[in-house]
Amino acid sequence: MAKASAMSVEGIRRTILQGAWSPGERLQPATLATHFDTSSTVIRESLTRLAGEGLVLLRPNRGFFVAELKLRELADITELRCVTEALAARLSVERGDLAWESALIAAHHQLVRTPRRCVDDPDQVNAEWARAHRDFHLKLLEASDCQPMIRLASNLADSTELYRRWAAPSPAAAGRSVEREHELLLEAALARDAGALARRLREHYEATVQVVMDAGLAEAAAAG
Repeated sequence: MAKASAMSVEGIRRTILQGAWSPGERLQPATLATHFDTSSTVIRESLTRLAGEGLVLLRPNRGFFVAELKLRELADITELRCVTEALAARLSVERGDLAWESALIAAHHQLVRTPRRCVDDPDQVNAEWARAHRDFHLKLLEASDCQPMIRLASNLADSTELYRRWAAPSPAAAGRSVEREHELLLEAALARDAGALARRLREHYEATVQVVMDAGLAEAAAAG
């Protein structure tokens, strides 16, 4: 049961982050149980866990729903992420060894070599790039050797990932130089410049908020 629940959690998390469901859409346990070839009980347990991560909303007597668009919440999450990762990044810079530097360079290389957009659907983010992107950002913090901060950063990243996926089809997202932003992050980490790394992480994350705003999601949230 525990293995089935873990697989179900990861499957639902991945599907949500891929943008398969719209903001606020209801999630039917019976339908998901059929899709993931498991029981409704396992699905409910998985959705409850994801509700704790902020990817799913649990409304008493109504059921489970995909997280909704809340721009004030996005701003708050982004600020918390900036503060958390500034500390974790400082510890990584202080504690990271040559092996960490090599792994970070490798993670960046993988990210650079992976197409950001789907070949058959340029409006959507390539799932392989999304994994490489996540791996690179977590690798920046890994050498901090502080698991509570890394887990928090990972959960906050999942919450902001939803907004980024929803904004992906907009011209605002297409015109952003994400590749250069990642280069600057790598340069600061390898230079062991904790202050520059914290500033560039903030700029990177606040740029995502701006894309969401420019994409018109603020109006969509207000209309909803």
